Amino acid sequence: MLLILTTNDAPGYRITKLVGEVSGLSILTPRLTKAGMTKMFMEAREGALEQLSENARQAGANAVIAMRFDSNELGGAYVEILAYGTAVVIEPLN
Repeated sequence: MLLILTTNDAPGYRITKLVGEVSGLSILTPRLTKAGMTKMFMEAREGALEQLSENARQAGANAVIAMRFDSNELGGAYVEILAYGTAVVIEPLN
């Protein structure tokens, strides 16, 4: 199980190794309806998180701290959703 946190630490855990920055990216073409866009953005965020998780696991991490989302418009036709954070190895305090 990979723990993903938006905080800079993991309460109840000790960070034993700093693995480094990891990210995941989804690119989408916005739909015209509000309901369609909301669903599409949620799916894009989930896709970016899945990529982030896979990249963190492949790097040898069991957690990501300071996770954030960012988005950018690309040429007016596409939107990229980026999930990024710091991959770490943690262990329980007890």
